[in-house]
Amino acid sequence: MIDFNLMIPDFRDIENAYQLIKNHINRTPVFSSSSINSILGCHTWFKCENFQKVGAFKFRGATHSILKLKPDEAANGVITHSSGNHAAALSLAAAVRGIPAYIIMPENAPGIKKKAVAGYGGQITFCKPTQKAREETMLKIKAETNATFIHPYDSFNVICGQGTASLELLQEHPDLDIVIAPVGGGGLLSGTAAYIKGKNPKIKVYGAEPQNADDAYRSLIDKKIYPSVNPQTIADGLLTSLSPLTFSTLLQHCDGILTVSESSIIKAMRMVWERMKIIIEPSSAVPVAAILEHGEKFRNKKVGVIISGGNVDLDHLPWQE
Repeated sequence: MIDFNLMIPDFRDIENAYQLIKNHINRTPVFSSSSINSILGCHTWFKCENFQKVGAFKFRGATHSILKLKPDEAANGVITHSSGNHAAALSLAAAVRGIPAYIIMPENAPGIKKKAVAGYGGQITFCKPTQKAREETMLKIKAETNATFIHPYDSFNVICGQGTASLELLQEHPDLDIVIAPVGGGGLLSGTAAYIKGKNPKIKVYGAEPQNADDAYRSLIDKKIYPSVNPQTIADGLLTSLSPLTFSTLLQHCDGILTVSESSIIKAMRMVWERMKIIIEPSSAVPVAAILEHGEKFRNKKVGVIISGGNVDLDHLPWQE
């Protein structure tokens, strides 16, 4: 059930976050494609966070969190655990402020994301690819450095930052019927749902998730948080489970989670590459796959799609595997 003791963001918190970060982030474009609209049977507008700094929406939440730190909190740097995009985003945001970033990464994270984190100045410690290993390694390094922990998604400031993508989307297209975003830990979807429902409760907000990593779907159905245990999906940005804060936010604001097959993720990713000529990563293709698989929910609707990122290992494209 919803934990009402938690501080759940509303649209005003996200508007305040936007005022703080807007001069530090990219205002990303919104694209549409007549050929994709024809294939999907609806009118789609893609909020392209693959053109955000570090190539993903995560820079919004990381920047907001870094800018909200008091000087004494920032003095010893920041620390997080992440499979890639949040790690890169926090590394860059920390570098801009001139403080160190200590990053715990699973050893099987994509090579392109490891390179990005190192390139932005993050100090990487690798761990086994489990939530338990991430958290235990993070606590060890935190004790050694006294760095401030910035959670990838279980954070009010992070969620507020992520919600600014939907703020920009709604500024350009206020008459949407549906907004859909991918869901892993739930930071992006929580920010999206909190903002959209606060501004216009009539707009449906859905999350999209791989069938092979369907813990968020099951969690909202049964109203209890299920852990994500070594999920097997190409959508490497969606491997983590919901947190108490994202779970409570989504119970309050999200209209449901739609799950998709691995084959649909690959089909959707390739379709966007070929039809729109833009690079999106597998996690970004999951909402497009959801429209493909659950077409009846979207038929002839005006749909906003949050494209979460474009960080892809070009040596290991899924249709070449």
